[in-house]
Amino acid sequence: MPAHDIVTVTDGPADDPLARERAHLAASRAALRAMREDVERLDIKDVTANWVNAAVLTAQIEDRVKALADLSHTPLFFGRLDYLHTVGAEQAEGTPGESFYIGRRHVHDADGDPMVVDWRAPVSQPFYRASKKDPQDVGLRRRFGYTSGELTAYEDEHLSDPSAADDPLTSKLLQAEIERPRVGPMRDIVATIQPEQDEIVRSGLAGSVCVQGGPGTGKTAVGLHRVAYLLYAHRERLARTGTLVVGPNRSFLHYIEQVLPALGELEVRQATVDDLVTSGEGAGIEIRGTDETSAASVLKGDARMAEVLRRALRSHVTPPDEGLVVVRGSRRWRVPVYELEEIVRELLNRDIRYGAAREALPQRIAHQVLVRMEQAGEAPDDRVQDAVARNAAVKAAVKAIWPPVDPAKLVLRLLSDAEFLAEHARGVLSEEEQAAVRWTKPARSVRSVKWSAADAVLIDEARDLVARTHSLGHVVLDEAQDLSPMQYRAVGRRCSTGSATVLGDLAQGTTPWATESWAEALGHLGKPDAVVEELTAGFRVPRDVIAYASRLLPWMSPGLTPVSSVRESPGAMSVRRVAADALDAAVVEACGEALRNEGSVGVIAADARIPVLAGVLAAAGHLPLAPGEETTAARRLTLVPVSLAKGLEYDYVVLDEPAAIVSGEPDERTGLRRLYVALTRAVSGLAVRHAGPLPKALHP
Repeated sequence: MPAHDIVTVTDGPADDPLARERAHLAASRAALRAMREDVERLDIKDVTANWVNAAVLTAQIEDRVKALADLSHTPLFFGRLDYLHTVGAEQAEGTPGESFYIGRRHVHDADGDPMVVDWRAPVSQPFYRASKKDPQDVGLRRRFGYTSGELTAYEDEHLSDPSAADDPLTSKLLQAEIERPRVGPMRDIVATIQPEQDEIVRSGLAGSVCVQGGPGTGKTAVGLHRVAYLLYAHRERLARTGTLVVGPNRSFLHYIEQVLPALGELEVRQATVDDLVTSGEGAGIEIRGTDETSAASVLKGDARMAEVLRRALRSHVTPPDEGLVVVRGSRRWRVPVYELEEIVRELLNRDIRYGAAREALPQRIAHQVLVRMEQAGEAPDDRVQDAVARNAAVKAAVKAIWPPVDPAKLVLRLLSDAEFLAEHARGVLSEEEQAAVRWTKPARSVRSVKWSAADAVLIDEARDLVARTHSLGHVVLDEAQDLSPMQYRAVGRRCSTGSATVLGDLAQGTTPWATESWAEALGHLGKPDAVVEELTAGFRVPRDVIAYASRLLPWMSPGLTPVSSVRESPGAMSVRRVAADALDAAVVEACGEALRNEGSVGVIAADARIPVLAGVLAAAGHLPLAPGEETTAARRLTLVPVSLAKGLEYDYVVLDEPAAIVSGEPDERTGLRRLYVALTRAVSGLAVRHAGPLPKALHP
């Protein structure tokens, strides 16, 4: 059979290859069901000695049952590898090699023999990387086509055939899977991972990776699949240390939340940066306000604020002005002031966490007392030292020298007290910058403050200066280009002893503090040695659409490599100018045209235009007229403010008034980047409707 031949399912005889593949699918589903039933039948009474163990085991069993769920509309396997020789074993000459079905999870039969092999297993790797030039001992690679979970076709690549094409993208089934309509949350790409993506996915746990990728290059999916791979390859270690996915907002996290569960991974926490700094040790801090100016937000996110906070915190340490007398029984032990000063100086010079130094101080003082006891002929032990450290005089001295500091109160004072801020920002922030950061109306207490998101990050920094933040084994940071230096530091604290996968596109940085350089960003994150990989092959956005959007790159992100799309969709894009009073009707008409196609439709507009468009789209039946009402179109069409469009994708996008999107931002560069994001949300088609002139950057 020639390479890339597609065979479609028919009702043929039992020896038909398609019939055999469908039979294997049915048998694999039955085996998975049996695996699940075996777990459900486990009786924990026979293996647990107490209720704590029983509760832990019950939770583990429940998670295992969930992981073994058979998703009816998700293919259990998507490919097959026929090796030329038996894998990892001796083989007699002329004996055919083994075959492995590649899927989302491992499935075995009653004897323990694999029926489906996990895509992350080493034996599965050639499915993504084998080629005619490097067949990796694979004779045949078979891809399967599905419709609603039913196997409907297969396609073979004969890697040992010298006449076979050496381009995986000539695969019709692979192309069809890439172009399949997007409905609902993001799905996994495990069946379509390309060799350059697979190299990133399977990179080791010890090193951090930064992936620069333009729209449609699959960087988010690559990051999520890397987590799934690392959990497979380092299950025990990451079970202890934990994993985390950090996204830009709740909408984005909701969009990606089903990817990891579809791959059988249920224990990965997903959060925004705001979630990180207001949960756990940050519980009690609630983001209820915004900064008075954009300049204030930028300055609070500046890495220099870390030094201001460090100085302010250390200012609470007061050098002793008199010695200390400790009474034990009938004896009095004196620690002179110069020794106390030396202890404090040594702790400050070590630059350890404020709280750790405060805990060490009474033990250091107690040690000096024990030295005097030993000089007097006594033989004190560790229990005596602990008792001295708890002595009332020692505790009073520690409180006076190294008082406890509440991180939120520290930030409150910095932002409220002009003299306190000036003292500790001297030489770091100018007077103008100090004025921009400082509140015009100081709050009276921590409880009354309406903290902004930038304030909460400052509190998180101060909290870490007091006590070390818990570090996880691996953190994925998506849409990273939009983080401020202080936000990078907040995320970096969560993986200070682990590794990170950083995902982003410098051209899509739309915040006033968006990073200009991955080297700078990785330095703030604490991962300066991370390997930077660039993905330039686009698999999502049609060629005409990405070429149109790439006109903006020289104006906003010169130096970035434009995405080269592998998708050709003739007629996928239309740009029309209409009269000002006809714009709303033109948007409604474009939505109607898009809804005639299969898949999702996103209407993206400047935030200020959303109320007007919501009304006209509801009147046309494309959106519900009232809460609770729903139409067929409303289930497929979403009205999206451009500020929330990043990271999302739709089969068809109707883009309203590009000039309004650009002018809605504080500067032209940020506006053009916001427009670039909006233009590249389309998977199959883009319709641009405008009444005003297009931004100059879009002109050919």
